[in-house]
Parts: sequence; C-alpha cells; structure tokens
Amino acid sequence: MGVMGFLRERMGKILAFFIGFALLAFIIGDFAKSGGSMFRDDRNELGEVSGEKIPYDEFTKKVDQNSAQFKQQSGGNLSPQITSYVQESTWNQMVAQTVLSKEVDKLGLTVGDDETKSMISGSNPNPQIIQAFGDPKTGQLDRNKLNTFLNNLAASKADDPLRQQWADFLTQMIQAKTSEKYVSLVTNGLYVNSLEAKDDYEAKNKLANFKYVTLDYASVPDNKITITDNDYQAYYDEHKAEFKTQQELRTFDYVTFNAAPSKDDSATIKKQVEKLRDSLRTTKNDSLFVQLNAETKAPLTFQHKGRLEPKLDSVMFNAPKGFIYGPYISNGSYKIVKLVDTRVEPDSIKARHILVDDKAIGVEKAIAKADSIKKQIQAGKSFADMANMFSIDKGSAVKGGDLGTFGRGAMIPAFEDAAFSAKKGDLIIVPTQFGVHLIQVEDQKGSSKAVKVAIVDAPLKASSGTQTTVYSKAQGFLGSLAKDNFDEQVKKAGLKKKTATDVGGVAASVPGIDNAREIVRWAFNAQLGDFSDKVYIVGDQYIIAHVVQIKPKGIVPLEAVKKQIEPAVKNQVKAKLLSAKLQVALNGSSSIDQVAQKSGSKILPVQNIVFANPVIPGSSAEYKVIGTVFGSQPNKLSKPVDGQTGVYVFVVDSFTNPAPLTNTVRERQQIGQALLQRADSQIFDALKEKANVKDYRAKFL
Repeated sequence: MGVMGFLRERMGKILAFFIGFALLAFIIGDFAKSGGSMFRDDRNELGEVSGEKIPYDEFTKKVDQNSAQFKQQSGGNLSPQITSYVQESTWNQMVAQTVLSKEVDKLGLTVGDDETKSMISGSNPNPQIIQAFGDPKTGQLDRNKLNTFLNNLAASKADDPLRQQWADFLTQMIQAKTSEKYVSLVTNGLYVNSLEAKDDYEAKNKLANFKYVTLDYASVPDNKITITDNDYQAYYDEHKAEFKTQQELRTFDYVTFNAAPSKDDSATIKKQVEKLRDSLRTTKNDSLFVQLNAETKAPLTFQHKGRLEPKLDSVMFNAPKGFIYGPYISNGSYKIVKLVDTRVEPDSIKARHILVDDKAIGVEKAIAKADSIKKQIQAGKSFADMANMFSIDKGSAVKGGDLGTFGRGAMIPAFEDAAFSAKKGDLIIVPTQFGVHLIQVEDQKGSSKAVKVAIVDAPLKASSGTQTTVYSKAQGFLGSLAKDNFDEQVKKAGLKKKTATDVGGVAASVPGIDNAREIVRWAFNAQLGDFSDKVYIVGDQYIIAHVVQIKPKGIVPLEAVKKQIEPAVKNQVKAKLLSAKLQVALNGSSSIDQVAQKSGSKILPVQNIVFANPVIPGSSAEYKVIGTVFGSQPNKLSKPVDGQTGVYVFVVDSFTNPAPLTNTVRERQQIGQALLQRADSQIFDALKEKANVKDYRAKFL
C-alpha cells in the first residue's frame, strides 16, 4: 500500500538488493567461518579483515537494520532460515566493504559530489533511482516524482527517520559505484590474444575419431585388493589442493528422541476444541471469541473463493450463515470454523488515500484532521493536491495518493474491509496501525460472493506427561555415555544414528534439524570426541550429539579425509592391477583388436569427440583419456590410461580439423566475456585471501 511513504514502500527492496548485490556480484559464495579452536577472548570481536576488527555490536546493529527492512518487505516475522540469510548477507557486506575500501583508498578512487548528483538526477541516473522513481509503463525516470520526493525530504525535520534512510541508501549507492570503478580498473587489463582464440576455437571444433577397450574398476572386487597407508598418502599428495577449505568444518553424529504428540494428546486436544464448538455457534461477538480462544488470532475479514484453504473453500461458499465446520486437522492444528457472514462485493477496486499521522497528535485529533481534509475535498479541493500537502505516505502522495487497483489480500484487513464496503466515489475515514486514512474509491471491477469466517485453532502439542517421559529417556541415554561408547550405546538403545557432515560454524540448519543453531554453536565449542553437554530440544525433537570430525580452515589433514577419499584410492589401486593386465595385452600386439582379444574386452568406437566436451558416449566425462587422445598420433596404440571409471587403451583413427580461423575478433570477444563473468568473484576471492579474513561468528550467533 506504500504506507509511510516512498521509503516504506520501496526502500526495503532497495536495501535488500544492496545487502546481496550492492558490490556488483563481489559478494558471492561462502565466506570463511572459522570457529572452535580459532576463538579469542575478545568478547566483542566478531572477526578480522586485514587486521581490522569487525565489532559484534556494529554487526548486530546492521543485522537489525537489514532484518527490519526484510520484515517491512515481507510483512511478517523472519524464519530461522531467513534470519541466517540476513546475518550471512550482512557479514558478507561488511567483509567486502572492508576489503575493497582498503584497495580503493590505495588507488585514490572516489565518487565526487557532482557524480553523486548525476547518479540521482543526471541524464543517466542510477538503476536503483529509476526503480524507485520510474514510470512502470515506460521504464524511464519520472523526474516530477523524484523532485517532489527531494523537496519533501528537504522540508522534513532534522530527526525525520526518512533522512537517515535516504542517507543510508546514498551511502550504499556510492559504495557500489566505487566498487564498480575498481572492477572496471582491474578488468580493463584483461586481454585475449589471437593464439588463445585459435586454441579455444580448435578445442571446440576439432574432431577426434578413435576406438578403445576398457577394463572397469568395478570388475575387481574390493576384497581382492589391499590398500596401504602409502596408497592413501600418494593419492592425498597428488590431490592436496582439492582438500583446502575456506572455513572450519565439523561433523557430528546425533540421535533424536521424538516427543511428538501421542494419540492420547491428540484426542485430548480434539475434545477441547469440540467443547468450544457450541460456544462458537452461539457467541454474539465472533471476533472477540477468536481473540480469546484461537492460537492464531487472525482478524475476521471477507475473502473471495480461492483465498481459503481447499477444505473450507469447497464448503463455506455453499453453506448458510452460522454453519460450523470441524473439528478437522490442518497444518498441525485442530480447527473449527464458523461462517459469520456472506455478501457480494467487487473483485477488485481502484483507490487512493491520504494518510494522517496519529503518532504525534493522537487518534482523535488525526480523525478530526482527516475529516477536515474530507470536507475541503467535498467542497472542491483537489484530492491529489491535498495528498501532496498532508499525506505522510510520500510514495503514494507524489502520485496524488493513488494506490492502483488491488484485490482482497493486498492491504491490511481494516483498510481493506472499509474500502471494499464503500461505493464508487465514497470518501471514508479509517484508523489503522499506520495512522488515519482518508480513502476514496475511484473504481470497482467485477463482483463475486465473499465470505467472512471465524477460525479457532488449537495446535497439536505434546502433553507435559509425554514430554517428561521422552525427556527422561533422552536424559537416561545421555547419562549412559562415556568416552568412545556413543555408537555402542546407540545400538544398545535401538536408536538410529544420523550424521551432520561438514557443518559450518554459522549453519542455521543441518539435515534432519531445521533450527540447529544451538547445537551447531555447542559443536564449535566442543572438542573432538565430545558428546552433548545436555539434551537439546528443537521443536518436538530431543537431541544428543557427538563430535566425530574437525576439519580446520586451510589444507585438511589426511586423517580427516581418509574415509572421503577411500573409493578413489581403491580405484587407484585397482588401476595398477588393470593397467598391468592391459600392458600384458599390449605386449606383442599391433592392433586394438588384438588388445581386446587378449584382455577379454571388446572394442568400442567413438566418433566426433571434441576436446572442450570430454565425454565418452555411454560412459562419463573422461578428462585424462580425452586429453591423451588429442595429444596422440593416429594409428598408434596408446599406453594404458587411468580414467574415471576404468583403465583405457585406445587408437586414434583420425582427426578432422575445422576450417581455418581467419577472423579472431568474435572468438576473442566470447572468451573475453567469459573472463569478465568470472572476474568479479575471482577478484574478490584473491583480495579476501590476501586480507586473511578471520571469522569468529560461531561463538556469537
């Protein structure tokens, strides 16, 4: 509805954009999340970037600001997942700003006053300015709308929160522009030469035709091989770069005790709801009854078909007034529903409003002021002019108070009920939590039946007896634990062990646990082998965990990845056996047919393979094999090549070269565009690594 002006209507979207994207895609990927052993004694130090501390209280302040913007935008409370996203985005924003500010300061990059003015009202304004003050029909900046807002801003009081919001917006816009300059400075140095263009062209267009035989790793049973420590070490050393982590990770096993409502609990709650049914039928004040008895105290409002849940939608539009439906179970609650009223009303309306502030003068005086404005309009004053003069909703005021066309569910209930009850042309006064509205209905479209229902719900919750019984079982299991006996006790108790693998220090959830923050925080303060210090309660789950692995930031030691690499190490050991077998087949062979016959394999022909897409049809991506193919001579048997799925021997039949590349411009442009797409993240990754980002969030959040 645009309540509380332009910034209430759109600034949430603008700032939310800048939280995630203000630094032009620099802020991507997971940032370092060191925890546990990295913790310090500084109670207010959330992290460190290039030696500069990030204070916890400053971070919290920005999280609160960004959370408020998301709440305003979504119109409700934030879920644990959204809260985690806001925290992560805020952290990324602060890290990026710190890293980049040092770089731009070294280079002396600035955005001057004239440049800032140009971004706001120049011939080529910033896209966010166009989004906020643009004409949705043309996509162009509406300069009248912008100038009206700036004039209202200049006339506002010094302590008007609108001023601070605008200042914050400008700061974000300037930071984004500065970052854009830095990116441009770096990326302007990217260059693709003709040789690179030619190599890329051939990689995409040169064709290889070959035949091969292969012995699959799966053909060797695991019990026929023996893996030594040297095998593990050799594989680890060869692939060490793959085991570098940007954050400390922890793996923990856990068991859950289910404290969901029992059948007796469900029956008890159903009886409680049934007792309310007769009272709901006879009550003279349905709204008060809902407020006193329902868990979800939703206001009663008219709704069109399709707006109710399916069970009600199919019943209520054909029922008489006073009809009671239920009890029935929906979304984890028993519900009873009463049809309070029905009527025929417009499908949608077009309206405008003037919002009078009631915070400073009180509701009664605000209503009197709205009534005075109403009388002036009835006497001939322009509604649009009065909206510009008196409405505190500046977003709609610059449009003459216009709210556009909307249907049920678009506005708050009090505003909506009043507007949909009015006739075309009516001027009505309605107080809401935002202030006092003077509404005029300009047009009505369509008409259909609407129903008003009173819903009383009682969530299915476990009784205290059920909770006590389950908690006692969990506590008994916890009491049975000693060092290194977690698995033994799990088996003895007949429980199912679950594993949360490679969990980051600020993870909000893990598989099987939606709101796992408290457990993750414990895990990052625990030592390897520790089990829970208490029974953790998440919803109806009682949880006990056991830390089984810690991967520090940086190169993960062999022992921490040994289980992870075991399948690949097995294949490497099998490759030695299969390579030896194929080498025996190669000895004395002059053709691929002879190799196939000696090795007990079959020949598989492959046509038109390109280097840029190293997939063998019917198999998988075989980078090493295809790379070797393109480096081979035709009609010459290859040596055994260890692939992803087996060991190969091949012979190249022929290569088909593409037409010569006479003009490299297009090819160079395509490669250059691909480089630019990767540049933003790679630039920031390099700066971040150089900045030695230290992250202690796991002990705070």
